[in-house]
Amino acid sequence: MIPLSAAVFAEAKRHVSAHAYHTPLLTSRQLSEQTGFNVRLKAEVFQRGGSYKVRGPLNKCRLMSEEEKRRGIICSSAGNHAQGVAIAAQIYGIDAIVVMKDGATQSKVDATRGYGAEVILHGSIWDEADAKARELVAERGMTYLHPFDDPELIAGQGTLGWEIYQDFPEVDVAVVPIGGGGLISGVSMALKSLNPNIRIIGVESSGAPAMHRSLSAGHVVVLDEVDCVIDGLTVKRIGDNTFNVVQQFVEKVVTLPDDEIFEAMLWVWTRCKLMVEGAAAAPVAALLHGLIDAPPGSNVACVLSGGNVDVEQLRGLKWN
Repeated sequence: MIPLSAAVFAEAKRHVSAHAYHTPLLTSRQLSEQTGFNVRLKAEVFQRGGSYKVRGPLNKCRLMSEEEKRRGIICSSAGNHAQGVAIAAQIYGIDAIVVMKDGATQSKVDATRGYGAEVILHGSIWDEADAKARELVAERGMTYLHPFDDPELIAGQGTLGWEIYQDFPEVDVAVVPIGGGGLISGVSMALKSLNPNIRIIGVESSGAPAMHRSLSAGHVVVLDEVDCVIDGLTVKRIGDNTFNVVQQFVEKVVTLPDDEIFEAMLWVWTRCKLMVEGAAAAPVAALLHGLIDAPPGSNVACVLSGGNVDVEQLRGLKWN
């Protein structure tokens, strides 16, 4: 994959901004005091659809040919990508089918249908839902929209990084959650196209460390199994494009167990009064557990990637 340029991100930002919000970059006195950094929180909880995931599909759909738009689009999703695709498809007048895993968060399923997309439930994890989506592409002749490994989608996700720099040009470090790697790919390339000295740190669940293991191996590794209940972080296989980008543009990937990420989620709820989902809390968890190696006083931007919380899932958790 050829690294995307500042001009590509600027163009993507211009088009995405017509339909997506420029979300706030909030200060956190308590998080700054506790970590010794000057921390800002990129609050995608206030984005359309409740997460950053609308950005990529908006950029992808605007670049599709008229023939592709007429055929419609199919995607697979753990939940947030589904809503992003449904919103973008509705805006551009494109028929959309979304395959989600069985047991997907009901609020995400309902929201996706509410935006006009057809929802099909299949499989127990995203990878199985994705295999079904690819079968349907062949059956129905529609266009497949990958949830994280498409360059045009990655450029759309990178508009989030562009906004961080606009609002916080002094940023030294950006901390970003990793599922399949689309968000961190876009954010890292966008930020480094503006200032190559900005350090990028990714955060995964230790129960689904596909990017971390791939980087250690030097090639994409497919996990035999995952032990992670956080939708946005549960992926057995990252993308080829996202792996190449992370190799080039990301300084470090760290991992934490789900319970530490959930504790950070509760911390953000109670201290920052922001309803973040599990994946969004991963960067804060990394900060709270001392995994961000930067000089004291560094300017750190944490990406709170979304706020679509599965309330039913929380009922079974034990909080310390």
